[in-house]
Amino acid sequence: MKNKSTLFLVQAAMIGAIYVVLTVAFAPISFGEVQIRFSEALTLLPFFTPAAVPGLFVGCLLANILGGAILPDIIFGSLATLIGAVGTYLLRKKSKYLAPIPPIAANTIIVPFVLHFGYGVNLPIPLMMLTVGAGEVISAGIIGLILLNVLNTNREKIFGETLTA
Repeated sequence: MKNKSTLFLVQAAMIGAIYVVLTVAFAPISFGEVQIRFSEALTLLPFFTPAAVPGLFVGCLLANILGGAILPDIIFGSLATLIGAVGTYLLRKKSKYLAPIPPIAANTIIVPFVLHFGYGVNLPIPLMMLTVGAGEVISAGIIGLILLNVLNTNREKIFGETLTA
């Protein structure tokens, strides 16, 4: 039997590392008022393991720091990802099709305010909600659901025994 705390830590670290790599590798489209952060597809991983929640939060935090984000973005952008991941975890037993809703909603609501008040982007907040939301629909809603369906076919091989923390 695997040590559950070791498995949890390894899964969280791997998910966080992948989040950082995807965000930084696609930095030109990962930041800004029009953004598609491919790493946000990973916010559906709490559907499989609770280890994804801290992994995504730390991964987003590090990606924002490495991406040169300002402090409000590091804090509130990372919190948006955390809220989305927790929401996905809480909805995991309802339907896999509900999994993208929390990350889409959290980022659509929070990130435009960070862009407007933190970076001084002089666009209407509702417009930025539309652009950020569209990017999140692409990354979490489309790519994330594709990822979820692919991983679901081999979930026990990939994630080991189911964790219920």
